[in-house]
Amino acid sequence: MLYRLPILILTTGFVYIFISPSEPLAFSIFFKVIPMVLILIYAFEQSMPIRKAVHYWIIGGIAFGLIGDATLQWFFIGWTAFFIGHIFYIIGFIKKWRFSLPKSLSAIPLILFAIWIDYQLLNHLHAGGETAYIIPVIAYTVILVLMSFTAIMTGNRWAILGSILFIISDSILAWSTFITGFTGAHEVMMLTYYSAQFLIAHSLFTLDTSQKGMAW
Repeated sequence: MLYRLPILILTTGFVYIFISPSEPLAFSIFFKVIPMVLILIYAFEQSMPIRKAVHYWIIGGIAFGLIGDATLQWFFIGWTAFFIGHIFYIIGFIKKWRFSLPKSLSAIPLILFAIWIDYQLLNHLHAGGETAYIIPVIAYTVILVLMSFTAIMTGNRWAILGSILFIISDSILAWSTFITGFTGAHEVMMLTYYSAQFLIAHSLFTLDTSQKGMAW
């Protein structure tokens, strides 16, 4: 019973990634969001018995991620949903912020990575005449890196791993969308994405400061 939801999330995720067809679109979206619905339910379970503000913010972020999944084919709608979701995550993580100099130094590689990938993306957007995507790409990179940094500052291992996997997933998505696709890109992107959302949901039980034993 304890592992029922994680097993269902894993199973439905694999069904979407490796089995379900991409057409018709409604059929594909249906199978895509099933794992996220289960992750949202799992997040509610992980935040019991007493939900605090941090739990509601993180659950809200997962909910907007679900909306983003269902609408990502309409780029700006999906982008907006994920952007708002990351804002929710940031607010939630800030509520459990635990400052330390070693953790704060994580901002350096995160910023360097953001600069590098934005440089690559913007060059290709300019070259392809897709200038309408420039501001959204920059804004999303900033909010994604900030989300990961605030997760790191909580010291919670599950939130940290989830935020890093989120960066990996979205980087693959951006690279394959605006620069060049590669074999297995979709599969790796979705595996890391579902894992990211699951780990963030899993962190809800231990984000409470009373559960310090599970934090770094």
